[in-house]
Amino acid sequence: MSMHRFKELVVWKRSRQFCSSIYEVTSEFPSSEKFGLTNQLRRASVSIPSNIAEGSSRNSNKDFVRFLRIAIGSAYEIETQLLIAYDLKFLSQENLQKLTQELEEIIKMVSKFIATLKI
Repeated sequence: MSMHRFKELVVWKRSRQFCSSIYEVTSEFPSSEKFGLTNQLRRASVSIPSNIAEGSSRNSNKDFVRFLRIAIGSAYEIETQLLIAYDLKFLSQENLQKLTQELEEIIKMVSKFIATLKI
């Protein structure tokens, strides 16, 4: 049973950077989407580093893993929302590919991290 310093976790840092990327691209979305996709994408992207941080404070690896799985769930939610944003022509194919690739790397990092935690 170990407490993890979330600020030292590479995956936490990467997911924070990803958050900034989401805020950047959604700032270009139509203002009519402010309470729609823009809000959902931003909330889900904030959820990834937030759940990593919250999970790291838990007393057991089992609890930490539960939060890491929630972070992965948010990542898949974002992937779906990005595809919808692309379908609606709010997002270029280039941005879709860039963000999806970043997201896949974060998912892999979280999954590998889960595998290292003894539960």
